[in-house]
Amino acid sequence: MLYHELFKSMESVRWNMSHDIPWDDFDGSKLTDEQAYTIKMNAITEWSALPATEMFLRDNKDDSDFSAFMSVWFFEEQKHSLVLIEYLRRFRPELMPTEEELHNVRFEFDPAPPMETLMLHFCGEIRLNHWYRRAAEWHTEPVIQAIYKIIAQDEARHAGAYLRYMKRALTQKNQDVGHQARIAFSKIGVLMASANRTAQALHPTNLHVNKALFPNDTVQSKLPSPDWLENWLDTQILFDKEWEQKVCTRILHNMSLLMGTEFSSAQELNRYRKELIKNAPMQTTESGILLA
Repeated sequence: MLYHELFKSMESVRWNMSHDIPWDDFDGSKLTDEQAYTIKMNAITEWSALPATEMFLRDNKDDSDFSAFMSVWFFEEQKHSLVLIEYLRRFRPELMPTEEELHNVRFEFDPAPPMETLMLHFCGEIRLNHWYRRAAEWHTEPVIQAIYKIIAQDEARHAGAYLRYMKRALTQKNQDVGHQARIAFSKIGVLMASANRTAQALHPTNLHVNKALFPNDTVQSKLPSPDWLENWLDTQILFDKEWEQKVCTRILHNMSLLMGTEFSSAQELNRYRKELIKNAPMQTTESGILLA
């Protein structure tokens, strides 16, 4: 089991909201209304770890190890929301999310293949790490800068934990299961490493997850300002092509290590995916998003 080891490692570096956040360094002259509002939106977005956890537990009923790890992931992700809300409570109480606004992002996600979901969230943690690092640079108020740096580090650790479970999936005694996992990981890897070719930000909170609610079935669509994310990325934190390339490079690097094959581009990974499908057992198929 991985849960015991992951719990111990994350417990050893867990930060304390009272002692590790430099609350006394707050400088109100360096916090703009525009910046404060983005903190509210991120606080609500982070709250969506709740429905994501419900999804993970539902779709991984046969995996008690991974389900137990969700207790760690859920705690730390909700803590991200909590620290952002606490920041607003102290310094911009009028912008604190209401309980209704928080509850609005809790809705059911359609069932999805567990391995594809695992890979999607692995990539999502890498992307969040880079988004929050860039947010820390964009903000000018020192306390929120420190908060974004801290939660960015958490997201990197979460990506590492997901990667451990991905490695475990590839070493199953049943080789067909491992082969299917390779197809699932490479499929989502192609999608998430091709974000510079898409109009939308490719993160789990910005993808459609409930056909019955379409098109209002993304976490971002449930926020008070559904279009805030694109503006935050494009005109505020300026998450440009250079930063996007850092995300793609990191995904491809990890896929190279995971698969034991060097990938320098999404196109190379896609060719690898097609070879996997070509050599797959007859019962192995792809589901979900179709790739050319």
